[in-house]
Amino acid sequence: MFTGLIYEVGRLVHSFARGGGLQMRIAAPKIIAEAQIGDSIASNGVCLTIEQISGDAFETHAGAETVGLTTLGQWRPGQAINLEPALRPSDRMGGHFVQGHVDCTGVCIGSQQEGDTVYYSFEIPAEHMAYVVRKGSIAVDGISLTVADLSRGDFSVAIIPHTMAHTTLPELKSGDAVNIETDIIAKYVRRLLAGAADTTSGPSDDTIPGASRGAITEDFLREHGFAE
Repeated sequence: MFTGLIYEVGRLVHSFARGGGLQMRIAAPKIIAEAQIGDSIASNGVCLTIEQISGDAFETHAGAETVGLTTLGQWRPGQAINLEPALRPSDRMGGHFVQGHVDCTGVCIGSQQEGDTVYYSFEIPAEHMAYVVRKGSIAVDGISLTVADLSRGDFSVAIIPHTMAHTTLPELKSGDAVNIETDIIAKYVRRLLAGAADTTSGPSDDTIPGASRGAITEDFLREHGFAE
């Protein structure tokens, strides 16, 4: 679990194909100073595991499915990468709950500066827009951001100077692909309100006692202790 608050901007040293996936070496002096083999590191929003530490860099591997669902295959040596170590129980929750499980990739479709704020717009597949709400949270390349505005197939975020200075956003250009993770809470809420009608992403109605297709009823809430 992560927060979307970037700890360090690292750099890709190299990557090569291995076992159908990608083996990568990422330079990250601050991360390495506290890291251990086996630690989880969100890398541009993708949860990866440290397999080896050498000097100021770590080695990690991504499987074929992860490569196919993310921007990992487009990374090139020298590319900046947003890095965040896993959340500890004692840490402050300053961003929002980020799992490091990328839902889809999006495309930056433009940016505009207004005063000291930069507005970026992103286009994502329509089916994922259901989990994007104005003033809600979304992770873009692992960065916890607040949705400033949205339309049918795209959304925009407002970036303050601190975020610009401590992430990869200054290097982002129109047309670049980004990793998108929508809010996990929005996913659960939509799933519950749908009455488990969508069997492709979870249990069927038959496995949820008392659930009726299409809605959560007052009787269902009363039966399970949520109402009197």
